[in-house]
Amino acid sequence: MSRFRIERTVPLPPAEAWRRLTDWPAHGALIPFTRTTVLTEGPAGVGTRFTARTGVGRLGFDDPMEVVRFDPPEAGRPGVCRLVKLGRAVRGSAVFEVVGEDSGCRVRWAEELRLRGVPAALDPVLAAVGRRLFARALDGLLGN
Repeated sequence: MSRFRIERTVPLPPAEAWRRLTDWPAHGALIPFTRTTVLTEGPAGVGTRFTARTGVGRLGFDDPMEVVRFDPPEAGRPGVCRLVKLGRAVRGSAVFEVVGEDSGCRVRWAEELRLRGVPAALDPVLAAVGRRLFARALDGLLGN
């Protein structure tokens, strides 16, 4: 399984960083050749399901996910969101935390990915590519 972490400190209030991070369609707009579709109604929370479709035309794959933990940040408590990846091609999980600080907040993103058909020997390459793509998306979501 490929694992990577990304961390950013931003001058946003924790609630605003959280709002941006849980805008699921915005994630897809920031990753090349990806579109995110929310499959459930209502506000984001535990049970929210969405799919990130990556590809061009008929060539591509779906990355269906479900939110299994959704604790927005509150005074003195960090926000934590955990997603599980439920697809045939992509498995794993993602966790992000939003921690309030004097000058804004710190965002930590951790991802565990397994791609069907990709041997474990290529996990370091997958982690490097994932870190780069997700860092770009995270910077875009947070306005960096």
